[in-house]
Amino acid sequence: MKKKYLLSLDQGTTSSRAIIFDETGNIRGSSAREFKQLYPQPGWVEHNPYDILGSQMGVISEAIASAGLTPRDIEAIGITNQRETTLVWDAETGEPICNAIVWQCRRTAEAAERLIREGYERLIYGKTGLIPDAYFSATKLRWILDNVAGARARADAGKLRFGTVDTYLLWHLTGGRVHATDFTNASRTMLFNIHTLDWDDDLLEIFGVPRSMLPEVHPSGFMYGATETGIVGRSIPVCAMAGDQQAALFGQLCTHKGDMKNTYGTGCFLLMNAGDEAPQSKRGLITTLAASVGRPDYALEGSVFVGGAAVQWLRDELRMIRTAADSEKYAVRVSDAGGVYVVPAFVGLGAPHWDSRARGTVTGITRGTTKEHFIRAVLESIAYQVFDVMHAMERDTGIKPTALKVDGGASANDFLMQFQADISDCKVVRPKVVETTALGASYLAGLTCGYFNGLADIEANAQTDRTFAPTFDEAKRQALLLGWEEAIGKAKYR
Repeated sequence: MKKKYLLSLDQGTTSSRAIIFDETGNIRGSSAREFKQLYPQPGWVEHNPYDILGSQMGVISEAIASAGLTPRDIEAIGITNQRETTLVWDAETGEPICNAIVWQCRRTAEAAERLIREGYERLIYGKTGLIPDAYFSATKLRWILDNVAGARARADAGKLRFGTVDTYLLWHLTGGRVHATDFTNASRTMLFNIHTLDWDDDLLEIFGVPRSMLPEVHPSGFMYGATETGIVGRSIPVCAMAGDQQAALFGQLCTHKGDMKNTYGTGCFLLMNAGDEAPQSKRGLITTLAASVGRPDYALEGSVFVGGAAVQWLRDELRMIRTAADSEKYAVRVSDAGGVYVVPAFVGLGAPHWDSRARGTVTGITRGTTKEHFIRAVLESIAYQVFDVMHAMERDTGIKPTALKVDGGASANDFLMQFQADISDCKVVRPKVVETTALGASYLAGLTCGYFNGLADIEANAQTDRTFAPTFDEAKRQALLLGWEEAIGKAKYR
């Protein structure tokens, strides 16, 4: 066994975590802190940048201590982060000029729709692989420049810096010495050309963004710099950065064309490794860059806006369950959802529908509908949404999935995983270590600093917890999918 360990900083939408891994990919220690979600107006979502920074910095020493280690036992750091969330700060002081605009925020939905009306959709997709939407960073950044007092003038004068969360953390970890990001995070901004692997001048002009604001861009596995000694008492190299979903794709070892994973978090994020040629989706999917140590592969991605958040809704707003785990207990008490379908389009529909004005809908309620039926329908809705994306990927690529690798909090729900296998007609594979986002960041860091000799070292230690095989006959599966299709149709904006 190696005497040193890898530290992953996993900065997510609702919490910041630090996880320490050994050479076998097992967790040695961890710590997490939640932070406040800000909703200044309906549809707006913000984070205080100091909450992001403070929570992430705070868990580093806690994780090291929980593992019974010292800073000298840490070989390297990998960073993984919530993507698209947009921050702008002063180039000299590092002081943010406003709250971070979170990926979930819909304040720029009209601006994104205007881009489509003005005929920019094909140009943007051709360069970035993205569909114009408020989800991505560019419209958020333009909103900040146009609405925060003095921001435009300061940006034009070269006095402001832009970054996604990875960039913001790296800036502060290195004492403001390094302003950089990786290919995966850059590919989510709608400002980065995924074919030339550079910021795109045409897009910078469209969104009014000075190039001086932008970070340098490197592979996910890269020697970015080293932390300030004062952070944990020792300078530690930062050897990887990757957006959370691409980090999870790497953590699941989806390194070959056709490999597919889904992360069940607040939303659901399905990625397929598409190899070295950028696919052109005709079904509302986006093309992005995969995490790598060298030149990246491309990946097809579909995002479901409300996944695990639907279970939180059952718990917090409807108060039907006390804990998320209770959802499985209630769901298995009935043999089916009793014809009930729940479409949790609380903030619109993501891939492959891309309808920002769709809203949550419930269909099929009868006098015989019970709490158990409703809870089961909510869980099933997560699997249906994931299937919609899987089916779109299959039609775009001609590759029929034989296995879906899964991770994220809701992947622990055996009922949901079995229903996912049944409705998708393919195996669902859950790894022993489900913290694959943080694991992917540690793998990338370890490969970069020489902790691992190569990918074969990592693959030799991969461990599966459980495989769920499909059990539905085709007639039953198609009948259920037809009901879902009808429910989705009723949820869409007309």
